[in-house]
Amino acid sequence: MNENHDIQQVIRFTVPWKADRGEQEKRNVRSFLREEHGISRSLLVELKRAKGIRLNGVPTYLDHPLAPGDTVELYLPEEKSENVEPEPIPFFIIYEDDYILVVDKAPNLCVHPTMLHPNGTLANGVVYHWQRQGISRKFRPVNRLDKDTSGLVLIAKNQYSHQQLAAVQRAGGIIRYYEAFVHGQVREDTGTIDAPIRRKADSLMERIVHEDGQWARTHYTVLGRYATFTHLRLKLDTGRTHQIRVHMSYMGHPLLGDDLYGGERMLIGRQALHARMLSFPHPRDKRMLSFEAPLPDDMATLLVAAHNKLSFR
Repeated sequence: MNENHDIQQVIRFTVPWKADRGEQEKRNVRSFLREEHGISRSLLVELKRAKGIRLNGVPTYLDHPLAPGDTVELYLPEEKSENVEPEPIPFFIIYEDDYILVVDKAPNLCVHPTMLHPNGTLANGVVYHWQRQGISRKFRPVNRLDKDTSGLVLIAKNQYSHQQLAAVQRAGGIIRYYEAFVHGQVREDTGTIDAPIRRKADSLMERIVHEDGQWARTHYTVLGRYATFTHLRLKLDTGRTHQIRVHMSYMGHPLLGDDLYGGERMLIGRQALHARMLSFPHPRDKRMLSFEAPLPDDMATLLVAAHNKLSFR
């Protein structure tokens, strides 16, 4: 992709040949972008308003017919970063290209500014990182992690990428694996928690398992059992707020350090939860990407200490 940081991003599609002559003749700019490339109606409306759709280099309209070999271009306007102030907040980049940014978020770092944390967030650091490259963009996280949860966060770098990845996420095409330390000994080596979650009636933050809640399902695998905790790998089929924390508490094994849901902070000062692996199709060429982030220092240190205690028994 050719990109001009000072003006806008340009995404190009070449119209391929179709064996069905009737389908070929019915193809126009709108159907090509909507049906063959999954461009949302809202994004098309925005691009049309900004005269950001071109056919073979010339501004066009959505009903214009297409022929094999035509080039359709989308000119995505540069954007201001809303109210996120650039700040030199350090963060670790796993991968970055013109469409996406994947970072390994440290624990105790908010993803986005809130009333309690208006600055000093990952968003502030990412906007600063882009500003130093001469890029002005909105901060668009595809997945979000709690402040105290560490690990992989996927960020879309433009409207097109965010719309494509959001559609993949709704269809369950973004695969996420977490690792957690939970209190006690989880008896079964593998299992599934299928229990709906909703907000607790008297709380703005806390969630509970309740029959009136939204469907939520979590799969777990035991990676190790130690004197006071169990090390789990978890896979999410849904992405409810606090899902893993709520489900493990409901199961009777709250996360270490998660005092909101019954955990204790004797061994670690935050919920022992890490977004370990993320897999998804690239928004532009649809090739599957997979990324992994090692356990952060606090969880890694605790795991080494647990292993060492076992070795002396």
